[in-house]
Amino acid sequence: MSTSQPPTSQPPTLPPPYIAGADWVDTQVGPSLQIRPTRNGRDVSGDGTADEAWSEVLAMESDADSPGMRAQFDCHWTFARLVDPDKPSWNLEPDRPVVSEQEMIAARCNPGFAEE
Repeated sequence: MSTSQPPTSQPPTLPPPYIAGADWVDTQVGPSLQIRPTRNGRDVSGDGTADEAWSEVLAMESDADSPGMRAQFDCHWTFARLVDPDKPSWNLEPDRPVVSEQEMIAARCNPGFAEE
């Protein structure tokens, strides 16, 4: 008889909103969506928080809805919040290639060309 319990989900530690704003800007590498997380968005943990934050981005800028943009967002959500928690914005570019999770991490969330 097994006594192990199934994993339980962890509720969010802080309430939304997680994204303060998202604006398209023109850069040297082309269009870039600059996402500005809130303090709670920078500090929250728990299941479903990345999905909630991405939903907030899409409510602001629905044309960001592409696999490559979501992958860049997920990388920033997972790693940029730890490495540079006070970075003013997370910049996502639709012209970046869609790559594997390992390639995304190796490129520091910026596959294909240098960070803008």
